[in-house]
Amino acid sequence: MLQQNKPPSATIGSYWEASVDNVRSDRQLMGNALFDVAVIGAGFAGLSAALKLAQSGASVCILEAEHVGFGASGRNGGFCCLGGTKLDEHQLIRRFGLDEARKFVAYQVAGINLVAQRLKDWNIDADCHSNGEIYLAHRARDLRSLGDEAAFLKENFGIKARVLSKADLDAEGYGGPGFHGGLHVPYGFALNPMKYVLALGDEVRRAGARIFGKSPVTGLSRDGDRWRLETEQGFVRAKKVVLAGNGYARENVPNWLYGRTLPVMSSIQVTRPLSADELSDQGWTADTMAVDTRILLHYFRLLPDGRFLFGTRGGIFDNEPALAAMRKRARSDFETMFPAWAHVEADFSWHGNVCIARSLTPFVGEIPGMEGIYAAMGWHGSGVAMASISGEKLAGLITGSLKQQELPAPLQAPLRKFPLPAFRKLFLQGAYWFYDWRDR
Repeated sequence: MLQQNKPPSATIGSYWEASVDNVRSDRQLMGNALFDVAVIGAGFAGLSAALKLAQSGASVCILEAEHVGFGASGRNGGFCCLGGTKLDEHQLIRRFGLDEARKFVAYQVAGINLVAQRLKDWNIDADCHSNGEIYLAHRARDLRSLGDEAAFLKENFGIKARVLSKADLDAEGYGGPGFHGGLHVPYGFALNPMKYVLALGDEVRRAGARIFGKSPVTGLSRDGDRWRLETEQGFVRAKKVVLAGNGYARENVPNWLYGRTLPVMSSIQVTRPLSADELSDQGWTADTMAVDTRILLHYFRLLPDGRFLFGTRGGIFDNEPALAAMRKRARSDFETMFPAWAHVEADFSWHGNVCIARSLTPFVGEIPGMEGIYAAMGWHGSGVAMASISGEKLAGLITGSLKQQELPAPLQAPLRKFPLPAFRKLFLQGAYWFYDWRDR
């Protein structure tokens, strides 16, 4: 049953917050402290790194601006799936070669398996469902390429994807006037991301690491043989530092980050529970994670309690007029794609930041010229699996059990600055107008 609770810390009004009994508030850092490793950000990547480091015997603290899961890890659509890059497999092969592309895809699968194993080992009911993910052709001409894509994935990566015709979609519960066919990829599952990230936080605490909430890091500087991390009420000195803020990172902590990421918004709406008749009227009864083939994609799924989650890309500016326009556009798209539900209200609506890198690939490693400072970020809207495994791998780099060159090549290149970074969002607005035209 849905818990209409109010978490004890900052809230965003999401369905995920309301679905859990409590979002724990860790105490604020007061005074100064000494640790082997300080992690900035209590999301999937930061907590995964902290867990592995604490289990290895290191003393670890996590400094979080609000509370565990406040950022993208508690706001996303709950798609534990392939991804983490805006490059498709064809582009990965052209840029990195077939062997490295295969390693990277295998890394993504390992991330999915890691999350599934964690939930099993920790006995966490995270409302999991969906056998893989389906990509829905939003234009008739997109369907023609899906057969070629299925053959390509099988030949080069061993992925046995299945092509569905329009008739198949209707028969299997993927009803919608704008869906012309689909490609089902049998990797990944859906989950409640808040239940997962809160469980991850609990495991970090059990391993002996300290989580400090309401403790945003305002400065980072060298202090003898350690790094000094300033907060509002104190500071931490640590030998190693992990940057895991992703789309919520402060660009002056450290200054190296400035201009190297592009936070963009993704919005989500969750309806009231739908009746069996309403599901039948629309013809959507499948619980599979779904996305369409647009560049500015929509992502959606039927939740276990009968609600429908509908997410969109395309937000840029975080002010009320822009947010209202984003919500209005999302609602219009929802009613166009699912006309039988045009009367169905949304009980929850929220947004979060997606972190884009100039290379369109993540970075996991040590920052050049800043010995002891490591970063794991740039998940491009698919961070549940990718951030989880990358946090673990970053811990391996810190302890020396893993070498940078052992990671797949797409993860190795440090984040590059965007040209004229002060104008990043203005350029992106132009790109969005172009993508919108391309998606028609």
